[in-house]
Amino acid sequence: MKKVLLIACMAILSFGCNDKSGSSSGSDSTKMGETKSGDLVYPYTLPKGYRDWQAGDQKHAITVMNSLKAFENGDMKACFAAFGDSTEVLMDGYHAKLSNDSLAKFFTQQRAEYKTLKIQMQDWESVIAKDKKDEWVTLWYKEVWTDQKGKMDSLGVIDDAKMVNGKIVVLDEKIQHFPPAKK
Repeated sequence: MKKVLLIACMAILSFGCNDKSGSSSGSDSTKMGETKSGDLVYPYTLPKGYRDWQAGDQKHAITVMNSLKAFENGDMKACFAAFGDSTEVLMDGYHAKLSNDSLAKFFTQQRAEYKTLKIQMQDWESVIAKDKKDEWVTLWYKEVWTDQKGKMDSLGVIDDAKMVNGKIVVLDEKIQHFPPAKK
């Protein structure tokens, strides 16, 4: 409730501060985020310059999805075939750089917690930086499972997988817990 109130107050404040009269309080009357010459002015800066992302290799998207499908089906050997010799893993409350053997052990333990697991894919994207130095695949999906005790649950998941030489070397997972069903 506090978050909703905070967001509502920020929205009101934001709209209240807009000058709709057409007058200019400064020397530049152009729209916020754009100069008179049409150049874009971003409100934030990046530690490294913007990489001008382009569409990436769809084969990498298939590699990442095949790995996820193998995990869903409990085929751990096929799941790990997509990973490099070492992988940086970032998950909710977890961050480690794991060798392929350690990653296999970690994922095998994770998969053993599920009696059933179903992935409902929503979308994916493969991108590569214009300079070709970074390539990532992003998956958006819903994960629905029954644990070993018979309890069902689900999460919204976004996986970002950094690809190097056709292998996953970084797996960065973000999750969203859904609110409980209304009774």
